[in-house]
Amino acid sequence: MNVADLITTDPDILGGQPVFAGTRVPVETLFDHLEAGIPLDEFLDDFPTVTRAQAIALLDMATKLLTAKNVVQLYAAAA
Repeated sequence: MNVADLITTDPDILGGQPVFAGTRVPVETLFDHLEAGIPLDEFLDDFPTVTRAQAIALLDMATKLLTAKNVVQLYAAAA
């Protein structure tokens, strides 16, 4: 799954905040839930428009980005 199929941004949907494609669920919400210790299954129950495949793909993508050899450039861009 590529980024464009996984995440969309549209100024008319939550002011352009990145959301799971085909939903109005902000990507950030998944990370907020996990950070709070809420299991993935509960997140999926709370937001049934997000599929397990979407959530897993997002987590896999984040892992690859944050463990890549170019992570220093990623951190610099985010700062």
